Amino acid sequence: MDAALDRLLPPADQEPRTLHEAVRYSVFAGGKRFRPALVLASAQACGLDADTVLPVACAVEAVHTYSLIHDDLPSMDNADWRRGRPTCHVRYGEAIAILAGDALHDMAFQWIAAASDRLGPPDRVLRVVLDLAAALGTQGMVGGQVLDLLAERGQLPADWVPEIHRRKTGCLIRACARVGPLLSGREEDLPRLTAYGEHLGLAFQITDDVLDVVGESEKLGKRAGADEASSKATYPKVFGLERSRQMAREEAEAAVAALRPLGPRGELLAELARFVVERER
Repeated sequence: MDAALDRLLPPADQEPRTLHEAVRYSVFAGGKRFRPALVLASAQACGLDADTVLPVACAVEAVHTYSLIHDDLPSMDNADWRRGRPTCHVRYGEAIAILAGDALHDMAFQWIAAASDRLGPPDRVLRVVLDLAAALGTQGMVGGQVLDLLAERGQLPADWVPEIHRRKTGCLIRACARVGPLLSGREEDLPRLTAYGEHLGLAFQITDDVLDVVGESEKLGKRAGADEASSKATYPKVFGLERSRQMAREEAEAAVAALRPLGPRGELLAELARFVVERER
């Protein structure tokens, strides 16, 4: 993934240098590369070559990184540490951080469009583009971020937490899981991987909430306890720590159950679901 991202991203010494440095600083800061791994696993499960869908996997990592850059801004979460290093706006200033996020959002769709000939028939590629765009929009990640901000201000009831998580984190993970059936044309697998992605997205974010309470800053790469300090609406805050852990496991189990009709084709996807709830960062 890193090699593919390095090929696609503009070099750091290309003008405007500060912008390209900020983009690369954020993309190569580390991270699990979970979402692109999910794209590749979904493709593999549907009989596609992983190398073929690398541009889509890179695009997903680009939009995820853009969301982190913007999420960390003083006007949002006001975070100063991400992936074990100062956040983009701390290193480069708020204006460059905003523009770096904007640039990554734009690059993601450029990469998919530029690779459309190798990705498959135009109608299938278009479905992936539309699915990804919807996952990022007002009914997805951006809308979820708005709900998250409203919850911090006490303008939403506590029972909105699952909906916030579904939009802010779950929709992009769901889109990653759907890439395989959308590009391969395996329509029978689409509802299975859609359900898998929906449960996986919740399992991922609930685990994130739990790790913010019990995790170590050094392993997380960001400051533990930040959610509580900023009065975020989280699963442990609403449901308690132990119940939240149980709910994460239940969502992961439901994700794995959705894969059963795939048989051996779903093994790697099932491993990713188990990883989500067992991870320490």
